[in-house]
Amino acid sequence: MTRVAAIDCGTNSIRLLVADADPATGELTDLDRRMTIVRLGQGVDRTGRLAPEALERTFAACREYADAIRSLGAGPLRFVATSASRDAENRDDFVRGVRDILGVEPEVVTGDQEAEFSFTGATRELAGRRDLDTPYLVVDIGGGSTEFVVGAERVRAARSVDIGCVRMTERHLVRDGAVADPPSRERIAAIRADIDAALDLAGRTVPLREARTLVGLAGSVTTVAAIALGLPEYDSAAIHHSRVPVERVREITERLLGSTHAERAAIPVMHPGRVDVIGAGALVLLAVMERTGAAEVVVSEHDILDGIAWSLVEEHRQGD
Repeated sequence: MTRVAAIDCGTNSIRLLVADADPATGELTDLDRRMTIVRLGQGVDRTGRLAPEALERTFAACREYADAIRSLGAGPLRFVATSASRDAENRDDFVRGVRDILGVEPEVVTGDQEAEFSFTGATRELAGRRDLDTPYLVVDIGGGSTEFVVGAERVRAARSVDIGCVRMTERHLVRDGAVADPPSRERIAAIRADIDAALDLAGRTVPLREARTLVGLAGSVTTVAAIALGLPEYDSAAIHHSRVPVERVREITERLLGSTHAERAAIPVMHPGRVDVIGAGALVLLAVMERTGAAEVVVSEHDILDGIAWSLVEEHRQGD
């Protein structure tokens, strides 16, 4: 066993995984898996900079994670930063703060690297399952971007495009600091137009329609799945590897986009930090399913975070 710590810092949330990895079985045993909504990407699409308050929220979470990593005695640590910190003019402030708190340099990865981590995390445990055909299309809907990866045992093609749930919400649904509640048909149509253009772009690199199994990752997808399952509270074990038909995704998306903030917040499985961005995230998922012709999405709780952890295991083995 190798005890590793992985941190995934995205546009909307920062997440920690401390796990014992068994390379022989391909299994990760979670010791601590947690998520904090920090909205690091707050305003980045408009200003091009990370807001001071967003940086402080992120650094506060990093301090909590540093304590957890230390208490569990994890060895290798890898901190991967995604879309928001990749785009920001003042990303050096972010890098310096993380390094001071955690003692490692955050890696501002490319979209292709992000896609490879997501694919490994989502599919490593699916190998050999007879009920799921390959190739897989892994779709990771983040806050600032969405990654598309096609492959079977290995990545065949990947593309990252800028249609995350936070980016789409801030671009089309926020006026004078408030989120449209609920949004007009015109605003929803504007989001859909952006998504469709991004899917055109992704389709030039990734053969979206050739995949046999659609695997959906990250908070927008898992929240839609939790709603589809009618869970009284968020239950990761119940959500992991659940299957949601496209008709159900369409129904839930329309419900979310037609509801008020209070109505969305009242959904038992809704994380408070996801209330305003879940409508845009669900619309991305629906658009992907309609574009690819997928009858269902297989939902995975294992994603880029698990892929980061496995990359540490591989480095450890090579070092031996």
